[in-house]
Amino acid sequence: MSNKQKVAIITGASQGIGAGLVQGYRENGYVVVANSRSIKQGDGDGVITVAGNIGEREVARKIVDTAISRFGRIDTLINNAGVFIGKPFTEYTIDDFKNVIDVNLAGFFHITQLALEQMLLQNHGHIVQVTTALVGQPIAGVPSGLAGLTKGGLDAVTRSLATEYAKRGIRVNAVAPGIIKTPMHAAPTHQFLESLHPLGRMGEVSEIVDAVLYLERAGFVTGETLHVDGGQHAGR
Repeated sequence: MSNKQKVAIITGASQGIGAGLVQGYRENGYVVVANSRSIKQGDGDGVITVAGNIGEREVARKIVDTAISRFGRIDTLINNAGVFIGKPFTEYTIDDFKNVIDVNLAGFFHITQLALEQMLLQNHGHIVQVTTALVGQPIAGVPSGLAGLTKGGLDAVTRSLATEYAKRGIRVNAVAPGIIKTPMHAAPTHQFLESLHPLGRMGEVSEIVDAVLYLERAGFVTGETLHVDGGQHAGR
C-alpha cells in the first residue's frame, strides 16, 4: 500500500463513537489502526486492529509501531477511549480512580507522546480528543467528578499542545459530546437522558463523526473544543 495514503489511529474503536469514527475515516479514504481492549484482531479492508489496554505504554507503542511499519506515517490520532463512572464524589473507590486515570489520562499520554514523535518527523499531523460537555457545564443530579478531573485535563491540554506544536504543522483539537445514543445507554434511560439537552434529544454517533471530520478538514482550526451536545454547554 502506498505510503501516501493517509493513516488514522483511533482508540476505543470497538463500538459506539469509536466504531463510527473507524467507518467515517475509511469512507474518507484513510487506512485505520484501531484499538480497544475487546476489539477482535484483524487485518483487512483498510483496518488493522490492535487489542489491549490503551493505558499501558507497551500497547500504545505497539499501535504506533504498527502504523509506522505498515504505512510509514501517522496523519491523525483520535483519542476516543474513555471511561465514565457516575457516582457522588465521596463514593468513588480507589479502583474507580485508578481505572478512570488509567484510560482517560494515561491512555491519552502514552499514545499521544509516541504518535507526536512521528508527526514531528513529518511536520504535519492532527490530534483530536473526545471529551465531554460536562467539563464546561456540569449538571445537577449527574455526578461527574472523575470525568471533570480527567476529561477536563484533556480539554486543557488540547489548547496547550495546539500552541506548543502549531509552528510544526500539527493541529490539536477536541470534540465535547453531550449524551450520545450508544449501546451503553439502556432504552429505559433514554427519556431522562434526552431531557438533559436543550434540544430535547440525545445525540447520534454520526453527529460526532461529522464533527471530527469537520475538524479534520478545517486546516485553520487548532486549539478548539467543538461542542456537539444539543446545547448542553450553554446551560439548562
